[in-house]
Amino acid sequence: MRSDAACAHPAPTDEVIGLCQDLLRIDTTNTGDNDTSVGERRAAEYVAEKLAEVGVDSTIYESAPRRANLVARIPGTDRTRPGLLVHGHLDVVPADADEWSLHPFSGELRDGYLWGRGAIDMKDFDAMMLAVVRHWQRSGFRPPRDVVLAFTADEEAGSDYGAHFLVEHHPDLFAGCTEGIGEVGGFSYSVNENQRLYLIETAQKGIDWLRLHARGRPGHGSMVHDDNAVTALTAAVTRIGQHRFPVVVTDTVRAFLLEVSEALGIELDPDDPEAAIGKLGPIANLIGATIRNTANPTRLAAGYKDNVIPGRATATIDCRSLPGQSQLLERQLRDLVGPDIEIEYLQRQPALETTFDGALVEAMSAALRAEDPGARPVPYMLSGGTDAKAFARLGIRCFGFAPLRLPADLNFSALFHGIDERVPVDGLQFGVRVLDRFLRNC
Repeated sequence: MRSDAACAHPAPTDEVIGLCQDLLRIDTTNTGDNDTSVGERRAAEYVAEKLAEVGVDSTIYESAPRRANLVARIPGTDRTRPGLLVHGHLDVVPADADEWSLHPFSGELRDGYLWGRGAIDMKDFDAMMLAVVRHWQRSGFRPPRDVVLAFTADEEAGSDYGAHFLVEHHPDLFAGCTEGIGEVGGFSYSVNENQRLYLIETAQKGIDWLRLHARGRPGHGSMVHDDNAVTALTAAVTRIGQHRFPVVVTDTVRAFLLEVSEALGIELDPDDPEAAIGKLGPIANLIGATIRNTANPTRLAAGYKDNVIPGRATATIDCRSLPGQSQLLERQLRDLVGPDIEIEYLQRQPALETTFDGALVEAMSAALRAEDPGARPVPYMLSGGTDAKAFARLGIRCFGFAPLRLPADLNFSALFHGIDERVPVDGLQFGVRVLDRFLRNC
């Protein structure tokens, strides 16, 4: 029987709504520039306050002024067992309010959704973490093993001021942790009314962000000019942008495709996986990006005056490599741009891949099935990258598991860094129940 004091507190499934709204209303935009990035310190202080209210000590670690990370450890009942890391980032990508139906930092509840930048990337999971731990503390529950909570900065710009900073300067915070969970996984994909696949991330592509430099002979814009840096650069960028790298099906993607083809009753041709992927509806783009290396031009810069031919021009390319293919991707890019274009790496972080087995996977699967009898957990590869890349440097086996049950018609992958980002409230509450059950039994 619950005590009167426990009954006076809101259930975690109710409290998570307000926690998520509060976090969404804190503008933690990460521009990639320390001078213009804001809010991470304020968000970390909010998390510290909510933990302190229930007796959890935490520490904020700044990697630069206002670039704040928070870490807390919840002692388990068996201190001889390895610890579990549960991590979420506090920063978000920029949002233009003029493009949104509701203000991106309003945290407004409308039509069964919480709206705001970070709603699914990933303040929803941050709120779940807080709701579960606050409930534990109020009820006197202790997890079976140490749980280390990490709320990080800078994930949206490569994690240099966040998870990588913690790993390099404070690795002792994660002593004993052998496994970890974070974004993006545990979300549902509806097969029919009675069955949903829940995609658990066991792999993610590498980050290979680079800048191309072209050099030429400066001159007057009115002259005939055959050594133009802008021309050379744009030709190279066009070749990259129009190129399609060859299909490579990794173990994780193969396992996912076999599961999904069986669930959907579609034929899978191992030599033509795109045919099956094309039938996946809203997640086709997400899965389609995991069968090949990718390289997308994102920025161009050249010149300082309309009638001056510049001596140099630059372009930024967002490249993502399959596990074990970063060096191959570099050679492929070199062949595409030619010998006269310089390649500079801005970020180079390896792909990750683990197997879909073990007690932790069994605990994830059991928690999902307990809350959704139609759940079918499956492994998948994330086309992007997360803080797991940093924590894996400590030997931590990382998974994407931030559970959400989603409406069948919601284009979930389009919400990441997209306009009108939002999270369904009932999905958020489902996530709290699954996370609580998982952490109690893992």
